[in-house]
Amino acid sequence: MVKEQKIAEVQNLSKMIDEYPVVGIIDMFKLPSRPLQNVKKKLKDDGIIKITKKSILMFAIKNAKKEGIQKLEQSVPKQPAIFLTKMNPFKFYAVVDKIKTSAAAKEGDVAPQDIQVSAGPTNLLPGPAISELTKVGIPAGVEEGKIAVKKDVVVAKKGTVISKPLAGALRKLNIEPMQIGVNIVAIFENGMIYGKDALSLVGEGYVNKLREAFNCALNLSVSISYPTKENIGFLLAKAAREANAIEKLSGGK
Repeated sequence: MVKEQKIAEVQNLSKMIDEYPVVGIIDMFKLPSRPLQNVKKKLKDDGIIKITKKSILMFAIKNAKKEGIQKLEQSVPKQPAIFLTKMNPFKFYAVVDKIKTSAAAKEGDVAPQDIQVSAGPTNLLPGPAISELTKVGIPAGVEEGKIAVKKDVVVAKKGTVISKPLAGALRKLNIEPMQIGVNIVAIFENGMIYGKDALSLVGEGYVNKLREAFNCALNLSVSISYPTKENIGFLLAKAAREANAIEKLSGGK
């Protein structure tokens, strides 16, 4: 890219940054094109996503006139993309976070859930593939000239690190157990930078935090016998258990 083209791209990107109230950064490292295309398609009417070089993006942020936008420089990764939208940052993150794309497993990936191989015919011809499947615990045989899986089997539990042989076997069976999404690292709005820790509180993350806080407060109130309408049933049950225990210790007198 010649110098004039770089200058023009920086100026155009700076102008777009100033035009949109919400600006965010995506980390493109090891991100296949399909997940990003799915996000673009879903949000085509709500914003713009642009893949650019880090140097171009850094200059564009520096040259932007939006107050406080320069703080976003600290969040720019080596392989960035930028998105510009008028949506609320948390709403935008919640929408994007739900857009997942199935992908083949690679050696070293962690199973996001139990990976099951179902019984039935495959398109594989008899040969070395049979031993590759059986080696990773997939019972296979030949039926009607094709390899068939003899019974349902879970080949990896949730949280298991996937080995190279298993990744290869799953690929042969066209099983894509991984769920890949776009990695939003930061969003800027009105002088504020929202990192992933804050953004991830939306949706289930926020609900889980509230549920955890409620349970902790409930347990504390019961342990110190502080009555509320939420814990009165627990307190009565606790009092009954303690009364029964005292009765037994006193011999029922």
